Amino acid sequence: MFKGLGQLGDMAKMMKSAQELQTKMAQMQDDLANLTVTGESGAGLVKATATAKGELTGLDIDPSIFNGEDKEVVEDLILAAIKDAQIKAAEKAQEEMAALTESMGLPKDIKLPF
Repeated sequence: MFKGLGQLGDMAKMMKSAQELQTKMAQMQDDLANLTVTGESGAGLVKATATAKGELTGLDIDPSIFNGEDKEVVEDLILAAIKDAQIKAAEKAQEEMAALTESMGLPKDIKLPF
């Protein structure tokens, strides 16, 4: 289709690739909002669920840890579970981005904005 256009054909190909990447990145953003990860602390006594975008969506606390004297321990376990979920969310998002960029023929460690 673009034969004989020289550099204009190359520019059109680049523009098409950029539009394709933009479309795939938008789809990935939607996918990340639907992927979930679960972070844990206290050997699973506290579990935090988050989307791969890092939005906290759930918190599950085993009732056995509720003891008035252990308030600070419970708070620490909750924070640790949330942090674990956020770390896993960031890792999942990075994995998805690497897969996308690699499928487009780009280096998988390229940093593109979300």
